Amino acid sequence: MAEIREFPLADEETARAFGTRFGLALRPGMTVLLEGPVGAGKSHLARAAIRALSGAEVDVPSPTFTLVQTYETLGGEVWHADLYRLTDVGEVEELGLTEAMGQDILLIEWPDRLGDYAPRDAIRVEISYAGEGRLLRLSAPAAFIAALEGEA
Repeated sequence: MAEIREFPLADEETARAFGTRFGLALRPGMTVLLEGPVGAGKSHLARAAIRALSGAEVDVPSPTFTLVQTYETLGGEVWHADLYRLTDVGEVEELGLTEAMGQDILLIEWPDRLGDYAPRDAIRVEISYAGEGRLLRLSAPAAFIAALEGEA
């Protein structure tokens, strides 16, 4: 059963630090659905998580035009997908996302484009504007939240 937590992200540095902790808590087989308006920080969070897993020097471009970028890490493959430009839910399979789900780590922006392919057990992240900063709302298993908060 998922628990819900909110994390205020006052500035870019706070968001990057959170993204690093978030990445280190991820395990193979986990899918993360990143929601929020354009510019809210979905790619920023994904970039910090990917760098935490694969190295700070790794170039992590936004997959806005490529749709999917993959990264090899010591813990397995990480997929970063931006589905904003998808026009048909059938493209989800063509991109290889369904095959990677449950096996690799997936960070998926604009998950509403997944339709019925969205895993029921996915970690859900909603980022919204909050004054000058952001508010991150996380829905995840208790064990993941405990690992994120350093309690595991």
